[in-house]
Amino acid sequence: MVSFFSQWYKQKFSDPNAVTLVFILVVAFLAIYFLSGLLMPVFVAIAIAFLLDLPVNRLGQYGISRAWSTVIVVTLFVSIALMTMLGLLPVIWQQSSNLLQEVPNMVSEGQSYLLTLPEKYPQFVKAEQIQSVITLVNEKIIEWGQAALRASLGSISDLVALLVYLILVPLMVFFFLKDKKALLTSFTTFLPKERRMASQVGDEMNRQIMNYIRGKVIEILIIGVISTVTFIALGLNYAVLLGVLVGLSVLVPYVGATIVTFPVLLVALFQWGVGAEFGYVMIAYGIIQALDGNLLVPLLFSEAVNLHPVTIIIAVILFGGLWGFWGVFFAIPLATLVKAVLNAWPSTSEANITT
Repeated sequence: MVSFFSQWYKQKFSDPNAVTLVFILVVAFLAIYFLSGLLMPVFVAIAIAFLLDLPVNRLGQYGISRAWSTVIVVTLFVSIALMTMLGLLPVIWQQSSNLLQEVPNMVSEGQSYLLTLPEKYPQFVKAEQIQSVITLVNEKIIEWGQAALRASLGSISDLVALLVYLILVPLMVFFFLKDKKALLTSFTTFLPKERRMASQVGDEMNRQIMNYIRGKVIEILIIGVISTVTFIALGLNYAVLLGVLVGLSVLVPYVGATIVTFPVLLVALFQWGVGAEFGYVMIAYGIIQALDGNLLVPLLFSEAVNLHPVTIIIAVILFGGLWGFWGVFFAIPLATLVKAVLNAWPSTSEANITT
């Protein structure tokens, strides 16, 4: 057994390029794991810089300098983001408040309906079972209310963090785009010279992450807009709020769509009951999800989603548990990183053996 591991170690780590790659990955993982709270504005700025790098490069092709291209693109991005927030946030806030006020009535109606089930179906449902379900629901509602109260008490610190993001992130995005080559050159000076394998993986991940972020933003916008317009056309209450939730649900593959189905279903059910209007909403919602999974995702992520669904779900659980929201957001690129490292490693080792 010892000789087996010794031979495996010599085969896989005899190449200095492999050692450099492992060192970079370990340092990056430890830095992100222990300093993610402090470095989160930096990560957000890097993600936005990936998103805006393409339009900056396109403007450069028309003879505009890198600095002026960055100024134009960042200014447009910040302006559009602010207008969208100022337009959507008041509506979302109002609909969220109305929905929270209506939750007690929904719970009361739901409990009344459940209490009628033992009379209608005595051979299947017992009164004790219904009472235990009602007790469990009430306990969960109390827990959620306490959590909402704690969140509201921490709103001041959240407001300060929001101001930090609004000021620092655009500045970092500007400098990341404007001084991209200089920053990359400075970063590579700290790396060992034997980094051929790391450069191979880095080039692939740079392309993957860039395509993934752009594709994910486009997917969120398309699904969010289509869902909102569909819900408004069908007369569903809280259409904007639910449309935004459906759009954001695409951040978490498979799991997000499943979770967001429940609020859409419950709102439609309490608004119309089990009728034609309820059926139209659920059919339209199902069509949107089918088009997203079978048409939009393959078009936007033809390379990034070349992973088995089980691999994607495991990546979402693992990286989401490690880094929260951003771990979920970058679950697919991180899974692709693991795949790129595994694919690159044997080729490098075999090349060294043949030489």
